[in-house]
Amino acid sequence: GVVLSVHCHDDLGMAVANSLSALEAGARQVECTINGIGERAGNCSLEEVVMALRTRHDLFGLRTGVRTQQLCSVSRVVAGATGFHVARNKAVVGQNAFAHESGIHQHGMISHAQTYEVMRPEDVGFKSTNLVLGKHSGRHALTARLRDLGYQLEPEQVDKVFEELKRLADKKKEIYDGDLDALLVHLFQNGTSRRWQLASLNAVSGTGTPPSAAVSLLTRDGRKLDEAATGDGPVDAVFKCIERITGVKARLRDFTVENVTAGEDAQGEVVVVVEHEGRTYRGRGLSTDIVLASAEAYLEVVNRIAAGRLQRKTPPEPEVVCGAV
Repeated sequence: GVVLSVHCHDDLGMAVANSLSALEAGARQVECTINGIGERAGNCSLEEVVMALRTRHDLFGLRTGVRTQQLCSVSRVVAGATGFHVARNKAVVGQNAFAHESGIHQHGMISHAQTYEVMRPEDVGFKSTNLVLGKHSGRHALTARLRDLGYQLEPEQVDKVFEELKRLADKKKEIYDGDLDALLVHLFQNGTSRRWQLASLNAVSGTGTPPSAAVSLLTRDGRKLDEAATGDGPVDAVFKCIERITGVKARLRDFTVENVTAGEDAQGEVVVVVEHEGRTYRGRGLSTDIVLASAEAYLEVVNRIAAGRLQRKTPPEPEVVCGAV
């Protein structure tokens, strides 16, 4: 028979409700996206539809083949890869989805959890405690935790993660699942060949002192290029240094900072969006130092722009058309 599909946008905040109504009326396919990402106000949220069908199976009588325990991990990876962060109060996968602050709610949770939660945190991949690793954690513990989070990495990839983890542990006492998710996105989602890498950075800012920065970049052939500049703030000064060294100038359209996990030593993820010659580029940086994260994010953008220029200058290979007579 014919399978009816429904495709709803969230312009009025009704994408999930309309999709569920369509299923109730006989549709059997919902076109949806992780975190509800989509044009304008977004599309129907996959995780919300899936969990609505699961928790209210008595009403809909429908099942999906989705492994719901992976929803949170997938949500975080998609958020990191796209730069569209998940709101803390987002249903199902938001950080506050299973948080309870008022006294009566906390008492109810202790007495009978189902009073205030229609689903368990574990059903969507939230752990009751997600404290993962520390300075003295070994490679075996890291491999086991990555497996628990749903990652399947090759041994050499685990080695790379372990090396970065040790660097992070020198700056951050406690490492959480969110730190691992962000670290993996930062290491493996950027496929751009890096023409310039950050060698060193020194930024100065304070009352009565003009914000300034000194930046050193390494080229592919090992040359070290230095520049210093002043700016409206330390981040602006760093960006000016990078622009002068690389010769790439872009218009900054958006700059956001999000904490990856809680705590004074939390990692910050910086996302920059720039416009260059009519094209939009997005870059991410991750560090416990926001200025350093900003530099990494902007440098990623600059490398993407340079790579795009090179590709446009390279003539296409002649096309060979094969056919039968």
